[in-house]
Amino acid sequence: MLKGKRIVIIGGTTGLGLSAAIAFVHEGARVVIVGRGPDGGEKAKNILGEAVAVYTGDAADESTAVNAIELCIQEFGGFDGLYHVAGGSGRKFGDGPLHELSLEGWNKTFEMNLTGLMLSNQAAVRKFKELGTGGSILNMSSVLGISPSPKYFVTHAYAAAKSAVIGFTKSIAAYYAFDNIRVNVLAPALVETPMSGRASKDEDILNFIKTKQPLDGGRNGKPEDLDGAAIYFMSDASKFATGQTLYVDGGWEVSEGQY
Repeated sequence: MLKGKRIVIIGGTTGLGLSAAIAFVHEGARVVIVGRGPDGGEKAKNILGEAVAVYTGDAADESTAVNAIELCIQEFGGFDGLYHVAGGSGRKFGDGPLHELSLEGWNKTFEMNLTGLMLSNQAAVRKFKELGTGGSILNMSSVLGISPSPKYFVTHAYAAAKSAVIGFTKSIAAYYAFDNIRVNVLAPALVETPMSGRASKDEDILNFIKTKQPLDGGRNGKPEDLDGAAIYFMSDASKFATGQTLYVDGGWEVSEGQY
C-alpha cells in the first residue's frame, strides 16, 4: 500500500513510531525516523537496512523536522508523508490534577505533545506547498483528550494537550485541503510503550483495562495495533479523507470500565 512513498516519522525510534516504521517499510515505503537518542535508530537500521535513514533531534527544536524532511528528500528523492508520534507524559514535571498541577508541568507537557507537533506539521506543510505535490500528515492524540479516566489517569495538562491536537489538526486540515494536503489523527488508549510503564505494571489498572478496553479479551494495546490505521492514512487509500480522528482504543471510548 505504500510502494514508493517517502515518509518521515517524528518519534520513530521506539514504541509506536518504530513499529510503524517497520510496517511502512514492509508495505514498500522508505522512511526517515527521528528520535532523541541513537539506540532505537540503530535497531531500526539493523532490521530495515537501507530503507530507513535516521535523524537524531528533539521534536521541540524548530530545526528537527525541517532537517529530517530534507534528509528524506536527499536520501530517497522526495517527501510524501509525515507521521508525528512523539509526545509523552509530563507527570514527572508536575502534571496531575488541576489543584496540584505546576506551571512547569503544564508548559513541559504542552511542549512535548503540542509544540513539537506544531513544528513538524509546519515544516511538512511548507515543504508540500513548495513541492506542489500535496501529501499526508498523521498526528498522534490520545483517547484521554475526549474520554477522561478520573481514577487512574489524572493528568489534566496531558488531556488538554491531546485534545488540542485534534482541534489543531481539524483547523489546518480545513485550511490546506485546497493544496491537497491531508491531515488526520490517531487516538489510542493504553498501549504498551515506554511511556505507559507505570500503568502497565499496576494490577488495579490492568484489571480496569480488561473492561475499559474489552476488545480481544480485554488487554493493553500493542504498538502494532495502530500500524494498519497508520498505513491507511499514509497511503493513497485515504486520498479523500482529511480532518478525521480515528480512535484505535480497544473499545475505551464506548465502554464504562469497572473498578
